Amino acid sequence: MKNLFINNRFFFTLIGVGILYVFAFFFPFLMIVGHAVLLLVFLSAMVDYLLLFRDKDGILAQRILPEKLSNGDENAVKVDIKNNYSFKIDTKIIDEIPFQFQKRDFLIEKQIESGKNILFQYILEPKERGEYSFGALNVFVSSPFGFVSKRFTFQKNAMLPAYPSFVHLRKYELMALQNEFLLGGIKKIRKLGHTMEFEQIKEYVPGDDVRTINWKATSKTNRLMVNQFQDEKSQRIFMLIDKGRTMKMPFKGLSLLDYSINASMALSHIILKKGDRAGMMTFSKKTENKVAADNKSGQLRRISEALYNIKTDFFESDFNRLYQDVKYSVNQRSLVLLFTNFETLDALNRQMKYLRGIAKNHLLVVVFFKNSELQALLHKNPESMQEIYDEVIAEKFEFEKKLIIQELRKYGIYSVYTLPENLNVEVINKYLEIKARGIL
Repeated sequence: MKNLFINNRFFFTLIGVGILYVFAFFFPFLMIVGHAVLLLVFLSAMVDYLLLFRDKDGILAQRILPEKLSNGDENAVKVDIKNNYSFKIDTKIIDEIPFQFQKRDFLIEKQIESGKNILFQYILEPKERGEYSFGALNVFVSSPFGFVSKRFTFQKNAMLPAYPSFVHLRKYELMALQNEFLLGGIKKIRKLGHTMEFEQIKEYVPGDDVRTINWKATSKTNRLMVNQFQDEKSQRIFMLIDKGRTMKMPFKGLSLLDYSINASMALSHIILKKGDRAGMMTFSKKTENKVAADNKSGQLRRISEALYNIKTDFFESDFNRLYQDVKYSVNQRSLVLLFTNFETLDALNRQMKYLRGIAKNHLLVVVFFKNSELQALLHKNPESMQEIYDEVIAEKFEFEKKLIIQELRKYGIYSVYTLPENLNVEVINKYLEIKARGIL
């Protein structure tokens, strides 16, 4: 009987019968009508019960989960339900979705014809990485009488991992092949020089770049010969992700750490497609989750596994330890992208000697973030004295960020200063720009 539930229709009918009995005090003939209706209600409820409970497999339902969830993206969960009853049924589906979503009002209602099945989906958008545990898929079935419901339970205790964002990797790949990204219009990367490795000498054909003519080979063969190049490959790109307390700041449900991890996944995908070597590590009190730079098959999966369950630890990040570990573990000159967040010039100056130490042996790009809340204050017309104060303070913080960029540039350190939601595009653009200019 634990799967038997009485519907509101039954109670509303009983209320109607009660009203009949009240009026029967004034109109005695209604007493017989009340008795008849009450008897009919209970008989209908018994028939309803027998119709639903005589068949143990009245319906079959299945929750179809993706292999893994993509953090910060919309993920579709499908549900397939088949009606094995000989009559049309009304269903209420309550899926016990993971507690991380804090959704207490999950309810989907569907009507299914006899012998038919329906397939529908709902969307989940995780805001943190880790393990997501689903409870049971509960389907409450009612017959056309609608007095009682029978609960069917399927697929208890399914676990699904949420990995750094991966659903848009193909989109970024297609954009990177064209060296352009859409960000408020089309932004193109202009190639300033050759980042090429010599491949062969071949005979000139119309359309070849005349700057690549090999005059020595031309004089020997008495025909125009040109050098043929291919894109330079196997450059090393390391991503250093700060997981200290400054990266806990949330924007649109995702922390700065999550934005950085998603950008690292997208950038790693592009790096490997370009033939370069991608590596990463995280740091706070010490460096962890190290993945050596490589471009072998499965490298993206190794990076994804390393980034899968990283959390901020609320410590002050130790840049001295980071400098030492980078010095001894990254032996060859590499492009190093440091995902962190400096709010003030003083915070940068405390770490500048370590950043300069890294930049001495590597091409360092510091990635830090615009505060989207402050940006909103800068772009609205103040109407009160309080709003004027807020705008002035926001301008002060924005000016501080510009000083940080200038200070980094003074020591030959590149920077990416962007809104969190635009981070993926900006860091990939910076990588493509550095590769096109041949400054690594």
